[in-house]
Amino acid sequence: MIQVSITVNGKVHKATVEPRMLLVHFLREQLFLTGTHIGCDTSQCGACTVLIDSRSAKSCTVFAVQAEGSKVDTIEGLARDAHLHPLQEGFWEEHGLQCGYCTPGMIVSAVNLLRENPKPTEREIREGIAGNFCRCTGYQHIVNAIQYAANKG
Repeated sequence: MIQVSITVNGKVHKATVEPRMLLVHFLREQLFLTGTHIGCDTSQCGACTVLIDSRSAKSCTVFAVQAEGSKVDTIEGLARDAHLHPLQEGFWEEHGLQCGYCTPGMIVSAVNLLRENPKPTEREIREGIAGNFCRCTGYQHIVNAIQYAANKG
């Protein structure tokens, strides 16, 4: 067992974890932040995407011990003062989800995309979310939602 200290959504969490515990399991099982989804367990789908030190990462590919000392942001940490993040609002307004399973990872990936490129083209958006799979929407409404947020920014 190893002691870790990870800042998640602005709050420091200290815990003892097994060396092989994945960050996604730490978030879901120890912190009860279940917005980070487990979709494929093979790093293909992107449902588990979080921000680690402001960079998107698939939390099923990172051990919790590797996040020691890092700042992790999850979908739960995006809304501020009871106001949706512009991307969350965009997904609502533009109907960017159907079943919603991919949505948290998709939104978190888009946060990273818009931080790096505040006014992306449609092609750049599609490339920016290429690591996230959606089986329901056909992506157009997701692209519209990201464009909505970019225009609000």
